[in-house]
Amino acid sequence: MAATAPSEGKRPHIPVLLRPLLAAVAPVSGRWLDGTFGAGGYARGLLDAGADLVVGVDRDPAVFDMAAPWAREYGNRLKLVRGTFSELDVHAGAPLDGVVLDLGVSSMQLDQAERGFSFMKDGPLDMRMSQQGPSAADLVNRAEEAELADILFHYGEERASRRIARAIVKARAVQPFETTSQLVECVEGCLPRPKPGQSHPATRSFQAIRIAVNDELGQLVNGLEAAERALKPGGMLAVVTFHSIEDRIVKRFLTARSGGGGQGSRHAPEIQRAAPAFDLKPRKAIAPDADELAENPRARSSRLRVAQRTDEPAGSVDRTKLGLPAIMVR
Repeated sequence: MAATAPSEGKRPHIPVLLRPLLAAVAPVSGRWLDGTFGAGGYARGLLDAGADLVVGVDRDPAVFDMAAPWAREYGNRLKLVRGTFSELDVHAGAPLDGVVLDLGVSSMQLDQAERGFSFMKDGPLDMRMSQQGPSAADLVNRAEEAELADILFHYGEERASRRIARAIVKARAVQPFETTSQLVECVEGCLPRPKPGQSHPATRSFQAIRIAVNDELGQLVNGLEAAERALKPGGMLAVVTFHSIEDRIVKRFLTARSGGGGQGSRHAPEIQRAAPAFDLKPRKAIAPDADELAENPRARSSRLRVAQRTDEPAGSVDRTKLGLPAIMVR
């Protein structure tokens, strides 16, 4: 992983699950959209595999400057658009043969201390992917204690959420939070020292605050529905997730839109199901193999889900059945 713009022809990071993704969606051709362009690894993989055009969408303006040294290699086969993948059907410009989404924060963003995503690097407490709107510092310094506790628990699955929220409110009354190191110190003071092999104490809190600042789960659901609208019959949707909350939402969305979701009670009237808008290819998530884990430890928690669009009209899904955190469905 690299924190600076790559020299021409060099990739700044290893795209997670790229090989199985390309195998699952093969043969690659036509018009594709990479809704989380980042360092461009998936877009390059798709172009090299035979895509005629890839529309690269990202809300982070910095990624396009970093792509400039190599993007010219692909000429008009690569189109870069600043925006969110929740509106990917608008950014697509035409029906798509495929959509790829690589969720969460990119290694590139984590490596840049000034972006404030990493608990391992001291920097301003920012975490905004778009570099616009309220920052993580705004959230931490202004939210009520109960709201902070809900965010930490539902978005980070942090069991000590109330204790941490209480400590944050107490600390900010003395000095507002401005840096990542201040937040790390506060969280560490609430939790026991991790044992060897355990994650850093601030991992779940940073994840939760980042998700809240960027509305990542709301963006995800909107993006999945937008992909359904944008894909041609036969088009492929590939989604890479990095934690259980994301994967649960993607799994339940694809299950619901492929005609699954259980049969209900035999004593109740038969449930009328919408015609499937997707076929699962394969039915289960794809995990990294041993070779990929040895090459790229970041892939450890990743999961890939792939589905193929049918010719049924696009519809919608009951969001209360997607496993969204309770904070989003009240």
